[in-house]
Amino acid sequence: MRLAEITPDNYEAALALSVHPDQQDLVAPVVKSLAEAYVYPNYAWPRLVYDDDRLVGFVMAFLDIPWGPDNTTSDLRSGLWRLTIAATEQGRGYGTYAVEAVCAEIRDRGTRQIYVTYEPRPGGPGPFYTKLGFHPTGEVSDGQTVAVRTLPA
Repeated sequence: MRLAEITPDNYEAALALSVHPDQQDLVAPVVKSLAEAYVYPNYAWPRLVYDDDRLVGFVMAFLDIPWGPDNTTSDLRSGLWRLTIAATEQGRGYGTYAVEAVCAEIRDRGTRQIYVTYEPRPGGPGPFYTKLGFHPTGEVSDGQTVAVRTLPA
């Protein structure tokens, strides 16, 4: 497995990625993520997830975004912004690989905590993130649960 940058050669395949129909309310389409990456180039870190040469997913991190009520640089956060694993590829470890790769990138940049937000509903990704070591902070962002994981040094 590997992560790759989005290029003119692979972006159309990225746009075609889709999750199961009952998951569509849990994650934005890749096209929205790429638009956000364009608008927020200083914060967004979008990547495609491949198994050999087969595209299986999309992941996007946010890096050093000001957080809190006044959005000051006194509280910078990095974390997982989006995760899309193709419906036909789920349950094969690609999501775990993508999250761990984002964790490694954030740790390599010197940050020791990674954040994620998710929809707190039955069938949502909460148990997946808990299994990967994320714990709810008690915060809510746009109706979503905020969770954090501490990374090893």
